[in-house]
Amino acid sequence: MSEITLVLAVFKFDRLEWAIEKCTELGVSRIVPVIARRTDTHLAAASAKRVERWQRIARQASEQSRRSSPPEIATPVKLLEVLNLQAPLRIVLAESEERNLLCDVVKPDLAQSGIALAIGPEGGWTTDELQSFQQAGWISASLGNTILRAETAAMAATAIVASALHSL
Repeated sequence: MSEITLVLAVFKFDRLEWAIEKCTELGVSRIVPVIARRTDTHLAAASAKRVERWQRIARQASEQSRRSSPPEIATPVKLLEVLNLQAPLRIVLAESEERNLLCDVVKPDLAQSGIALAIGPEGGWTTDELQSFQQAGWISASLGNTILRAETAAMAATAIVASALHSL
């Protein structure tokens, strides 16, 4: 299966940890925590100290789901540091996207080589952040008409991509 990199904005730690656990079970290869504009300042400040805990959660979820190895959990970075992340297919989820559904954007020819999926914080990406993604060449996509919590969006998007990649 091709690699899925999850660019995950930092949000409330209990929910973020749940997303890390479930997305690990669903097969992500790498998780890059991102400090977004709407990330609470106290969460941003404390996030670097949580990496070891997140790695342990991913390791346990990997064992539980019989994965051969856990995903890499990167040190939290600012959004500008992930805009040029290398992946053949880079998708940012945005509630404001009205044309592209995630399931329609996962292209077999590109996705086979790897995919990066960016999930925003509580409250979503700001307009400036979405413009930065667009200028860096990311494709904007939606999970549909409903607004999901950040952790639900992360799991739903990972499941959609993993399912599409399995069927290729």
